[in-house]
Amino acid sequence: MTRFHFAAVAALAMTGTAQADTLTVLAPDYFGSSWGPGPSIKQGFEERCDCTLEFRTGDVLPRLMLEGERLQADAVIGLGTDELLRARQSGLFAAHGQDLAPLTVPVDWQDDRFIPFNWSYAAFVYDRTQLENPPASFAELIERDDISLIWQDPRSSGAGLALMLWVDHLYGDDARGIWQNLAEKTVTVTAGWSEAYGMFTDGEADMVLSYTTSPAYHIAAEEDDSKAAAIFDEGHYFIAEAAGILAGAARPELAQDFMAYILSQDFQSMIATANWSYPSALPHADWPQVFRDLPLPERAIFLTEDMADDRRTPALAHWLDGMTR
Repeated sequence: MTRFHFAAVAALAMTGTAQADTLTVLAPDYFGSSWGPGPSIKQGFEERCDCTLEFRTGDVLPRLMLEGERLQADAVIGLGTDELLRARQSGLFAAHGQDLAPLTVPVDWQDDRFIPFNWSYAAFVYDRTQLENPPASFAELIERDDISLIWQDPRSSGAGLALMLWVDHLYGDDARGIWQNLAEKTVTVTAGWSEAYGMFTDGEADMVLSYTTSPAYHIAAEEDDSKAAAIFDEGHYFIAEAAGILAGAARPELAQDFMAYILSQDFQSMIATANWSYPSALPHADWPQVFRDLPLPERAIFLTEDMADDRRTPALAHWLDGMTR
């Protein structure tokens, strides 16, 4: 055997070993970035599994729908609650095989396909130094004419969709008038969250649609406690991100181990400040102090995926009608 032939065989053997011990997870772009939770999760899981964890990043649901069974991944993380029905109906997911007893989310989550790994509530965030008397309810927000808003389009943003379904849940067929009222207070409606939040921090509006957990970032990372979420008496719309195993996973055992890792204290203890959201399987007493100090709504508004799907079309019609009057 020549040296070249031996080297080639050795390289092929090493490649085969690496592939056998690699778990590939499809995740959103933010997840795998240097500032996202991916690097810490990768390190933690690799220490646990003695394997390699690779994140393939991009628009998760569109890639699932486009590639289908050709998708080269074992698991998926980062699906929003309002995307789960389409993901489930694709037939691409297998049972996760985990006991969900560790979950501490404020809703009854019973699902054999998807596990929530973090959660928050949709909320309007404001600057205490600019708005000293924030509205205490959605009704008050509607009545006030001294507040300017920035929020996101429900057709392109998860937060915007949450707001649309939140308003629909509270006001039903009267939502047209609510949207007309909100339109009069609105500086702009953006395609996504980043643009809207950036405009808010630049001082272009009094309040921005975001999450109850958003102020935690400013407090912990910037030592700035001027941002706060307005907590409404009517309750807030619950949003979670979830993970699941693909039915065509080449590494199903590793994928199941990753699902178990999501529910572990190791994963849960890092997700709060890595993703600036509430951990899904950690008691409130074990949350980082900055999250324990945040005010929580007394009521969670949670639509099952079937309920959200049933209301999406009529709610969008009300939104379009109200915004164009």
